[in-house]
Amino acid sequence: MKGLGMTTPTIIRLPQVKLRTGLSRSTIYALIKAGQFRAPISLGARAVGWLESDIAEFIESRVKASRKAG
Repeated sequence: MKGLGMTTPTIIRLPQVKLRTGLSRSTIYALIKAGQFRAPISLGARAVGWLESDIAEFIESRVKASRKAG
């Protein structure tokens, strides 16, 4: 299946999500509860992560919303 233009999804952990979004842990989880941020996926018993593409989509939506408002 290599070479067909398909890429493997990248999973990033909370520290990287915080760095990319500029949001705190508590804000991320509050947004998840409000349905405004994708919930993490389970990686194991005590580990979660987010798809990099979901985080990029969230950032892009915030940029678009900001530019519409301004």
